[in-house]
Amino acid sequence: MNTDYLTKGKHDELEKELAELKLGRRKEVAERLEFAKSLGDLSENAEYHAAREEQAEIEDRINQLELLLKTSEIVNVHHSSVVEIGSTLTVEKLTDNSRMKLTLVGSEETDVHAGKISSSSPLGRALIGKKRGETIVVDTPRGEVAYKIISLD
Repeated sequence: MNTDYLTKGKHDELEKELAELKLGRRKEVAERLEFAKSLGDLSENAEYHAAREEQAEIEDRINQLELLLKTSEIVNVHHSSVVEIGSTLTVEKLTDNSRMKLTLVGSEETDVHAGKISSSSPLGRALIGKKRGETIVVDTPRGEVAYKIISLD
């Protein structure tokens, strides 16, 4: 089993989603299924089939969340002299001197637009264990790209 990394906030958000699915949505769909069954012939009952499909999706998501919460490790954000999961840092792309502020997170929290990159991405893997001032080279589909770590917040 692979360990996924979550911040405390994301862990709490996923637990809340799981509770809502188990205590709310599961019950709603079960009630819709019972109503659809009462309408008779199930072979041509679109409402019944839609409810069954939704029930399967809910159960899949519940299983996914339970596994994720069971196997995940909560990462505490702390300041360190090396890049690790939970670190926020600024890197400079050496080809054009553009700077990006990044936070290294587990794959479940990845949001490129918010600057949250996965620790298992090529850039994330290259950054782990590095210090401020170090330069890394990342293999990308468009060739190698060099980054310099400007700061570790």
